[in-house]
Amino acid sequence: MKKCILEFLRRGLIACGFGPVVLAILFLILQNKTGIESLTVNEVCLGIFSLSALAFIAGGMNVIYQIERLSLMVAILIHGGVLYISYLAAYLINGWLEWGWDPILVFSAIFVLGYLLIWATIYLIITKNTKKINKILKEKQQLRP
Repeated sequence: MKKCILEFLRRGLIACGFGPVVLAILFLILQNKTGIESLTVNEVCLGIFSLSALAFIAGGMNVIYQIERLSLMVAILIHGGVLYISYLAAYLINGWLEWGWDPILVFSAIFVLGYLLIWATIYLIITKNTKKINKILKEKQQLRP
């Protein structure tokens, strides 16, 4: 367990450096789309801290797949749940998502669809690569005398 915690911290620290970069891109998009010309010091600081924390959590959470006693489905549910709560909290804290049932339901639907799309893509890629490797292994076994 200690190994997983240390790996979580290592991955989280690597990823948290990307939080401010993502925030800068987000602020540029907001400026171009909404015409925001200036931000308060509090908005910038809150954004930097919250997205650094979000990146730390998102980067570190991948260690959940290394815990062998968890089934893949349980690991996916834990990973997705923690990411959902983290993203939702960051969006609400920064005021990028309005408080209320409707905005949260829309956010939730988009998050779930995006998460499922990413996992479906990963599944298809892994399945394709596994078939290719199995085909190569089968060919090599047939060449043996």
